[in-house]
Amino acid sequence: MAFDLVVKRIYEPPAPDDGQRVLVDRIWPRGVSKQDAALALWLKEIAPSEELRKWFGHEPARWAEFQERYRAELDGNGEAVSELRGLISHSKVTLLYGAHDEAHNNAVALAGYLSASAHN
Repeated sequence: MAFDLVVKRIYEPPAPDDGQRVLVDRIWPRGVSKQDAALALWLKEIAPSEELRKWFGHEPARWAEFQERYRAELDGNGEAVSELRGLISHSKVTLLYGAHDEAHNNAVALAGYLSASAHN
């Protein structure tokens, strides 16, 4: 199953080619109004658990283990994953996150999870 999925910081302005904009953080990002976010969906249920998020702390040295632990959480979170897959199957989706690190965040890990599971 091929799909059109993009990841970007919520602080970047919405673009016409974003498609469905989905915030995948559990906590609303500071300084962003709901109107400016232009979301189709805030899917906080798909974000890493608070415990995992705090453990990771955006430490690049913990990135590989964070991804493993987050994949395990996603495997047990069928309802939220199915909801997101349903959106992706019908249109382009932009996964939005608030973290400063553009390479090591839950949206990047989630996109990798969705891509890998689409090829299985």
